[in-house]
Amino acid sequence: MIGSLDWIGGLCSAETVMQGGLLAGLFLAGAAGSVMHCGPMCGVFVLGQVSDRMARMPAGAMCESRRIRSGLLLPYHLGRLTTYGMLGALAGGSAAVFRHSGWIRQLSTALLVLAAVLFLAHAAGRLMRLDLRLDRAPRQFGQLIGRYAGRVVRGTAPGEFLLGLSLGFLPCGFLYAALASAAVWADPLMGAAAMVLFGLGTVPVLAMIGIAGHAAGRRWNKGVAAVAPAVMAVNAMLLLGLAWRGLT
Repeated sequence: MIGSLDWIGGLCSAETVMQGGLLAGLFLAGAAGSVMHCGPMCGVFVLGQVSDRMARMPAGAMCESRRIRSGLLLPYHLGRLTTYGMLGALAGGSAAVFRHSGWIRQLSTALLVLAAVLFLAHAAGRLMRLDLRLDRAPRQFGQLIGRYAGRVVRGTAPGEFLLGLSLGFLPCGFLYAALASAAVWADPLMGAAAMVLFGLGTVPVLAMIGIAGHAAGRRWNKGVAAVAPAVMAVNAMLLLGLAWRGLT
């Protein structure tokens, strides 16, 4: 692992601190991004699955604890995290191919700058209410995901897991930024771990929507959404700092 990020710092202790900061930054980016983006975009999928669960539940089995467990949608989130982990492993593994090349340092710096720019773009878009079109994908890709998701059996744990697997591939600017950060590790295991941490950061808001609905989520989001762009900006500054250190 030390060899994959030697360009960040000369001392092992300094490198470890920076690596920990990058992982923590990805988790916080996931949390902030879920308020700014994932909740409004993916909340409808969460509420639809909760409705399917409740429709399959016998009336005599209805209780508060069952409703809360249904709203958590753990299989769905596990599916998303699995996809994120696989994508992170792919990103880290792809960068690992160039680990021993003469320009791995420049590649890593470019990836950090790309991730920082994407995070800053989302923060600016939120503050200025701009649609930067970072979540667009070819229509054929969306149709393919839609056809697959439509065949999943709703209201069951296996179906929710498979739906999470498929929806984890939906285009997302935050996801692109996280993948660029994960690739910097040039290690498939660390890339996967970084993306799982990013995904874990998105879970609380989506779980809250599943349990309490969009209304409660919006009420809670008002306070958090005010600081979300700042979290994005701070994370971008961390990434730019790592990039600058790689150049010096």
